[in-house]
Amino acid sequence: MPHIQIQNREIHIQELNKDAPQTIVLIHGMFSNLSVYYFRIAPLLAKYFHVIMYDLKSHGLSSRVDHGYRFDDMSYDLIDLMDTLMLEKVHLVGYSFGGLVALNTCLKYPSRIDRLGVIEAPDPGDRKTMDIIDIYSKEFLEHYIQNFTDTTKVKMGKRQLEKNHRMYQYLFDHTSIKDDMEKEIAYFSSAPISSITQNTLLIYGKQSNCLESGKFLAKHIVNAEFVTLPGDHNLPMQAPELIANKLLGFLSKQAVLA
Repeated sequence: MPHIQIQNREIHIQELNKDAPQTIVLIHGMFSNLSVYYFRIAPLLAKYFHVIMYDLKSHGLSSRVDHGYRFDDMSYDLIDLMDTLMLEKVHLVGYSFGGLVALNTCLKYPSRIDRLGVIEAPDPGDRKTMDIIDIYSKEFLEHYIQNFTDTTKVKMGKRQLEKNHRMYQYLFDHTSIKDDMEKEIAYFSSAPISSITQNTLLIYGKQSNCLESGKFLAKHIVNAEFVTLPGDHNLPMQAPELIANKLLGFLSKQAVLA
């Protein structure tokens, strides 16, 4: 599986339709991996766009790193990835924690981001929401196994399951990720979110515990379009085709889809 080196560590990436003129980068959520997009969302986007997915540090098949999980660290990682792949400007889409990274990247590196898609980004200061997301993140493994089985017709073996559980245990118990998230609890009130000028699509589940976060972002991002779909925080697993079609419609307002 493809890996690239950034900052002396390996990042697992997957690319689809490399010859397309415009690029979308997809960022997954905390305690998941790029497969949240790979099976059912990315293939639809790749009919028209160059699609890049990558595993965040210590997630999926990327190298383990015990520190550096604040939003600025993650945005820097993304820009380093883009530089390595010689991508000057991209459309950026992030889910959950990845949505927060996407927002932060727009704030820190606005010239590098064209259009922005945010799926179910939570308010880091909402303790109840963040606790629920921990539960959803653990449940992701079950969705991943089901998607893997449905798509490849190969049952994941016990050894692979144990490997995935070890990865999640490492993140919970041996990295700074939880401490770093504690340092971001005031992000929605302290970050200059209203300075984001990119055309932005906000996608949230109608039954999501993060719905109020979406409404907050819609109120403060001047060029935001707010969309709700049937489902909760696990929206990419519940409505992947709807998400892909909403993203294509949003991006097609600028791009001419062949």
